[in-house]
Amino acid sequence: MLDKNYIAGILKGIVGESNVMIDEPMKNHTSFRVGGPADILVVPEDVESLGKVVKELNSRGVPFFVMGNGTNLVVRDKGIRGVVIKLLDNFSRYSVKGDVIEAEAGILISKVSRIALEHGLTGLEFAEGIPGTLGGAIAMNAGAYNGEMKDVAERTVYMDLNGDIKSVSGAEHQFGKRTSFVQKEGGIVLKTELKLNKGSVDEIRTLMDEFKRRRKETQPLELPSAGSIFKRPEGYYTGKLVQDCGLRGFRIGGAEVSCKHCGFIVNVDNAKAEDIINLIKHIQDAVRDRFGVELQTEVKIIGEE
Repeated sequence: MLDKNYIAGILKGIVGESNVMIDEPMKNHTSFRVGGPADILVVPEDVESLGKVVKELNSRGVPFFVMGNGTNLVVRDKGIRGVVIKLLDNFSRYSVKGDVIEAEAGILISKVSRIALEHGLTGLEFAEGIPGTLGGAIAMNAGAYNGEMKDVAERTVYMDLNGDIKSVSGAEHQFGKRTSFVQKEGGIVLKTELKLNKGSVDEIRTLMDEFKRRRKETQPLELPSAGSIFKRPEGYYTGKLVQDCGLRGFRIGGAEVSCKHCGFIVNVDNAKAEDIINLIKHIQDAVRDRFGVELQTEVKIIGEE
């Protein structure tokens, strides 16, 4: 059993009292607005304190999970045992040099796309409207509208799970379908250099506005969700598979298959994580039974079962 007060006291000595929370409800930190308490949530303010936190937790055998904006997470109702390390506004600095943007992991990828627009740099238009952080986008090779992070990520500095700082470049990112070296080997993204191209501000803005319009028309942005629940299976569209199973608007508890886009699950009435997880399983079973297709989740489901 984790001595929460003792570990929290040690962490406060590293990051400051206001940056450590005990029994913090994870529903306050996820876009789905679900999730029980994390034993401890810590918000390091720089790389040095992050490294000290990681090494301290490792030395004491305390498990930890690193998160950004919480837009791709379902945290179970019993919460998370151990420590959650949150990187967001505390890791959001950036610089622009020529056609390269270097940005820290906690900055929203949609903000980076707008920075690119301001500097007349093209290549990141697809990220307009993606709700996660740059670190999360690198970790899962986020993409939309025929663009992916693998197209623009040149170099990433990261911290391995022992607290040591390393870097990868180009193919070393091991980008794949919604995956990267982060998921394959583990690590905490610290910052990434994005190689873009000079372009027309007007053309970049027009394309971003078009992507924004499409998202608004086709996605349930007005309700709590975690975006696309499932990875797109080869040769199929997830939303159509779910719709053809007659599941549009199907509900378990407070979780519902979106009527606007059947590839989304939305929290319509104070859903529990259990409602969402049960609805995911119901969808997977229905699609498997009718079409013989295995739907793999794109969202991460974490926490105590």
